Amino acid sequence: MTEFSDAELYLRGTETLVASWEAYARGAAGAAVQRTPGVASAVFPHEPERSVYNNALLERGLAAAERADALDAMEAAYAAAGVTRFAAWVHESDTAMRGDLERRGYTLDMSTRAMGMALGAIRLPRSELELDSPDWIGYLRLLGLPPGFLSGVDHAAFHLVVARLDGENVATAMAFDHGSDCGIYNVTTLEHVRRRGLGTALTALQLHDALARGCQTASLQSTPMAERLYAAAGFRDLGRILEYVP
Repeated sequence: MTEFSDAELYLRGTETLVASWEAYARGAAGAAVQRTPGVASAVFPHEPERSVYNNALLERGLAAAERADALDAMEAAYAAAGVTRFAAWVHESDTAMRGDLERRGYTLDMSTRAMGMALGAIRLPRSELELDSPDWIGYLRLLGLPPGFLSGVDHAAFHLVVARLDGENVATAMAFDHGSDCGIYNVTTLEHVRRRGLGTALTALQLHDALARGCQTASLQSTPMAERLYAAAGFRDLGRILEYVP
């Protein structure tokens, strides 16, 4: 089994994340991911995506001048598109970038935990679930998103799974491959059937399928509620991603 350091897993995960934003942008009117030194800014000027995907990922470990240039480029990208509400994502270990953001008036809005793993370390068996045929509209419905969301996206770029229980679609998870890393996103279970292991089962299914496709690693960003679920699957804690807003 190939060994990956935490730094390697974090880098692979962030590269997959930005690539997934680029895939989304190709399916949204006027959207683009602007890559400039030190930052990747996902700019979605129109609804319904505007409220969800205006996020910028800042590289960690930059020198002072590089940090200033990255922040200037990020702000210019959103200003040019008329976007006033966006989030700047920074790793919790990057105290210098956090300080720069706070001095510019940004405040911490929320955080997720970056997690990654080598797929040779999967701790869960492949689950047997009743699955529905992947359907983008049904996937959006489970997430509570409008039918026109990312209407132009290439659905073949994403690996959707939808679980059924008692004849109802109740849980979903999406995967996106970039290089040999598989990003797992939007693992969601309807509230009335939570705590039955469906999220765990769908995560395990996505991991085993990614391994079968030839991926070497998997990555995700976890809410606090799901951290134990992902750790049980074999994911390692790579630190929090802090989301700062103007």
